Amino acid sequence: MGHLTLTGIGKDYDGVEVSRDIDLSIEDGEFVVFVGPSGCGKSTLLRMIAGLEEISRGEMCLDGERLNETPPQERDIGMVFQSYALYPHMTVAENMAFGLKLAHADKAEIKQRVEAAAHTLQLSPLLDRRPKALSGGQRQRVAIGRTLVKQPRVFLFDEPLSNLDASLRVEMRVQLAELHRRLGATMVYVTHDQVEAMTLADRIVLLSSGRIAQVGAPLTLYHFPESLEVAAFIGSPRINTLPVTVIDPGKRRTGVRLPNGETLPVAVDGSRLTEGDTATLGIRAEDFVTPDTADALLQGRLGVAERLGYETLAHIDVDGVEGTVTQRLDRLACLEPRQALTLGLSGEQCHLFDAEGQACPRQVEIPGIAR
Repeated sequence: MGHLTLTGIGKDYDGVEVSRDIDLSIEDGEFVVFVGPSGCGKSTLLRMIAGLEEISRGEMCLDGERLNETPPQERDIGMVFQSYALYPHMTVAENMAFGLKLAHADKAEIKQRVEAAAHTLQLSPLLDRRPKALSGGQRQRVAIGRTLVKQPRVFLFDEPLSNLDASLRVEMRVQLAELHRRLGATMVYVTHDQVEAMTLADRIVLLSSGRIAQVGAPLTLYHFPESLEVAAFIGSPRINTLPVTVIDPGKRRTGVRLPNGETLPVAVDGSRLTEGDTATLGIRAEDFVTPDTADALLQGRLGVAERLGYETLAHIDVDGVEGTVTQRLDRLACLEPRQALTLGLSGEQCHLFDAEGQACPRQVEIPGIAR
């Protein structure tokens, strides 16, 4: 079992509040990712779960047992740090077994657990090597194996892939997802990389300024963000935003005026807005439509085209809009410098945020994605 509950958790440093009002239930066997910008409190929250930081307020329980005052070594929680922290004079097997030896575990049991973990992590041929003879990805797997042999109820990962190069990060993401599938263990993972969060998580906990901004499945946060802050953080490239004026608030459709004067009926519940309010329209790079099917049009000229092989990202200077608007196009799109382009907007594909950045609930259904 590994059901972790956080109720009213808060953390202060010398009177400065860095985490507040954290209420979260992590189910047994769930893979939960804490994500957010630097300084949002995600690592502090993870360290409180591990027992490396004291909890200033609230209560943390594991399978119903309060852990606030329980020392880290007694929490049945294992942690994998950003640094591999392997002993250079020890072999892979000795590094993985070290914690069990300190706990005076039986030698036969230590051997069995190390061999089982090595098999799971595809480290069996490397057990006699020392860390200097391993690649970065192999060292990270050894660090995971050192935690795995302890068989904790909850695994914690603190940005474990940040020291790896881009190709190794992709490889290790796949291996971590496969490891979770095989073990079925509760895992809590911290990262600033929203791609890692989207690809690994059963649920994402997006943190901002020490509080939870939104919790949900990755595609729920992507398609139904509760705030402009969430919409801007989740997704690459970043969501496009346009300043608009509310002209016809409604429960199923809300009319807005675009910077070029055109009107667009957005499929959101804007009934709490009033005519004349300023708001922000959001649209993902892939959600533009062809001009002949559009509810409204924007005119612009190509600034920069990023040809990525599998797709092309067009950064477009749009009349009346500060900065550029990014459109995701086919990889073979034919584009010329400063080419005139027309962007089609569909009210079904857009998001709307009020002046405080709170989302107006979208009135669309997306098959297979819960709100």
